[in-house]
Amino acid sequence: MIKKISLFLLGLVLSSAYAPSVLAQADSTAQTSVTVITVKGAIGPTTTNYIRRGLETARERGDEVLIIELDTPGGLLNSTQDIVQEMLASEMPIAVYVTPSGGNAGSAGTFITLAAHVAAMAPTTTIGAASPVSMGGQPQDTVMQKKIFNYSESFIENIAKERDRNTEWAKSAVRDGAAITETEALELNVIDFISQDLNELLVQMDGLVFEGDTLQTAKASINKEGETFAEQFFSFIMRPEIMLILTMVAIYGIVGEVTNPGAIVPGVAGVIALILLLYGSATMPINVAGFVLIGLAIVLFLIEAFTPTFGILITGGAVSFFLGALMLFQEFPKNMQLDWYWLVPATIMTAIFFGWIATSGIKAQFTGNRTGLESLIGKKAKVVDDINEEGGRILISGEYWNAVTEGEEIESNEWCEIVRFEGLTVTVKPYTPNKEFDHGVN
Repeated sequence: MIKKISLFLLGLVLSSAYAPSVLAQADSTAQTSVTVITVKGAIGPTTTNYIRRGLETARERGDEVLIIELDTPGGLLNSTQDIVQEMLASEMPIAVYVTPSGGNAGSAGTFITLAAHVAAMAPTTTIGAASPVSMGGQPQDTVMQKKIFNYSESFIENIAKERDRNTEWAKSAVRDGAAITETEALELNVIDFISQDLNELLVQMDGLVFEGDTLQTAKASINKEGETFAEQFFSFIMRPEIMLILTMVAIYGIVGEVTNPGAIVPGVAGVIALILLLYGSATMPINVAGFVLIGLAIVLFLIEAFTPTFGILITGGAVSFFLGALMLFQEFPKNMQLDWYWLVPATIMTAIFFGWIATSGIKAQFTGNRTGLESLIGKKAKVVDDINEEGGRILISGEYWNAVTEGEEIESNEWCEIVRFEGLTVTVKPYTPNKEFDHGVN
């Protein structure tokens, strides 16, 4: 018995001594993971939401690092500021990987790359050209543009200092629009690694220390986090050409419903397009003067329907619409501005719509009925039999109708004026011959 107790106690001692080494080995072989998101195209509000959501997802999973695969020609300065602020404040390491080969971290992409904890580029990629002229889409010849220029230079300098990168080159990317290859970026301390692919980047980051934590990424599993349907949809509608189409649909739909009451479909489509347009306008740098000019164009088109000027107002409206659509997206970056091959067809279509379809519909709403019994109201007719409050007959378009008066009797062979139809009976009154237009119906 004593021997068994001794063996049991010895086992406890040995297991307690061996347990820490077992736990340490298990912890060292624990599976780690990283989250990867892909940002491709112009930087805008939906990009900010996408990166923010990717960062929150990576935190919830307990990932080692968030990796942003980046390929962008640039984007909006406001969205870039939001993204950079989010990255600088992040306690989780963020890596930006400019990829694929031939990709670019231009303009806004330069700010985002420099703000990363780890910056890497694939072979044959470029970075730079971050001057405000490419981010704002306008020449630097105004006081406001100079302010934006100076702010951008100091902004990128602070980012480079925060991440211990080459501040002189960063300022030159804004001041001179400098752009460099991945090899030059590595030599100038703009990036940390040149990576053939994502797996090589994971190996290169393995062992790096951030905030006292060592990254274990060499064998980490990769969690791809794509854009949601909502992010893809709103990113799509915020493209300038789509916003121009929404503007046209809103105008055509609402005007079409007004000129053809009860059609429903044009009105619903117009209202939906208007709501989406207002949403886009609230998040994008839309030029208000552009909306004013488009509104003026609509007014000129509508006036043409009532006061024909042989196309003068239609032409003026077309010019106003063209200039308004051109100014509408003036504040967008150069790569996001609207091309003329969108503006010219849109202007022509709008002029045709108002000059023909809308004008005809508007005129129809303010003219009398031309078909049916309602078109006969106000016309004169021949009295066949004496008419009083009890009855009588008249001749209308070769047909005999029962008729009554509202008071005064009308004798046969005289003329009467049609007041209204009630079933098969016509209410009439004595005809007054001093009318500008005198049309009979018999």
